[in-house]
Amino acid sequence: MGVAADERRALSVLFEEVGPDAPTLCEGWRTRDLAAHLVVREHRPDAALGILLPPLASHLRRVQDGYAAESWDKLVARVRSGPARFWPTSIPAVDELANTAEFLVHHEDVRRAQPGWEPRAADPARDAAAWKTARGLAKVTLRKSPVGVILRTEDGRTASAKAGPDEVTLTGTPVELLLFLFGRDEVRISFEGSASAIEKVKALKRGF
Repeated sequence: MGVAADERRALSVLFEEVGPDAPTLCEGWRTRDLAAHLVVREHRPDAALGILLPPLASHLRRVQDGYAAESWDKLVARVRSGPARFWPTSIPAVDELANTAEFLVHHEDVRRAQPGWEPRAADPARDAAAWKTARGLAKVTLRKSPVGVILRTEDGRTASAKAGPDEVTLTGTPVELLLFLFGRDEVRISFEGSASAIEKVKALKRGF
């Protein structure tokens, strides 16, 4: 099994624990909405296109709302069972490539919306996957940064996200850095640099 499968399984268990109407870090979504989103991605390609194509957004909403209205047990079972057989991510290697960040981030979206959350203990496979994704994602999300940005893990690994003046260094575990790059606020990272440069990086995050 891989990180994507592990995160899918853990998120499914958490869904059962918190129920269908628990908060998430995804604005406007309760857990039932997040679960429905995950199902649409893997079972309804006609609707999933609406995630990227605005003209199909209303169709996406209708299909997603239909799944969200299902019984909670049925909806969680759909998430846990994985994609339809015809879907590319039914192949484990493709699942790992396409779904590791998706399920890792959404698992944390539920975890960190609950009171008293704490980061999970380090996991070598999960952290390696998060670090790999964060390095690539940073070059996209931070490409318009007016200042230089460096990612640094707590054990000293570094990656240049954006070359530029007045450099800012973001330090945290790979998972914390990944969540920051996905625009999440419930993260534990530190910033090094001038106050004005740090504010510019934080302003960029609000647009992720």
